[in-house]
Amino acid sequence: MLLPRVIPCLLLHKGGLVKTIKFKKARYIGDPINAVKIFNEKEVDELLLIDIDATREEREPHYQQIEDIVGEAFMPICYGGGVRSIEQIQRLFSLGVEKVSLSSAAIKNPKIIEEAAERFGRQSIIVTLDIKKMGFRKQYQVVTHNATKNTGQAPLETALRMERLGAGELLINNVDCDGDMMGYDIKLTRQITEVLKIPVVALGGAGSLRDLQKVIQNGGASAASAGSLFVYQGKLRGVLINYPSQSELRALFQEEIL
Repeated sequence: MLLPRVIPCLLLHKGGLVKTIKFKKARYIGDPINAVKIFNEKEVDELLLIDIDATREEREPHYQQIEDIVGEAFMPICYGGGVRSIEQIQRLFSLGVEKVSLSSAAIKNPKIIEEAAERFGRQSIIVTLDIKKMGFRKQYQVVTHNATKNTGQAPLETALRMERLGAGELLINNVDCDGDMMGYDIKLTRQITEVLKIPVVALGGAGSLRDLQKVIQNGGASAASAGSLFVYQGKLRGVLINYPSQSELRALFQEEIL
């Protein structure tokens, strides 16, 4: 039995690597290439690379930077940020990216999911839903553009629609949990995983390895992604790129250590 995937999430901002809290207060962490080199040594399963400026600034992905990062990475990379067309997806794959994440484009132009899945295979097309409690009743809503635009769409219905359109995987990111390191939103995760047939990746809130275990075992996620957990160390959040060993992951997910 394979271990669940544990995926570091790296945020690109103005050329550097940053970490946010609730999608705000971007703190500089370091150079993304250096982080990738460390993750290579740690034998990371997969990397999630997100440009947090591209969609908001209405620009294309920074292809040269992506190529440089992919060229250093020993693991598969999923890229998201500023992707709005089939041509852009094609270019990203030509640079060595293995998966492309669609977020605001999937909401604005759902047809792109169908087209991309048919052309490149649904296993390589990921849809990311940023979710936040909105309004007087604090109801979950799908948001875009760094959580500055409320789509008015409910997460569950949106997730089901994305699956029908051909998304091979769904990544759910709770904006309210981002960077707080207090644990994933297990309830939200479970609501979505119970009805979807495709894999669901949870992101937002991991503060310990136990949180990874909980979102997979209790939330039903197929994989767990995290940012702060893998770039910070200790209560003062000193910057230290880290990742659990394979033996730690086996023990965490109750696998027999080989």
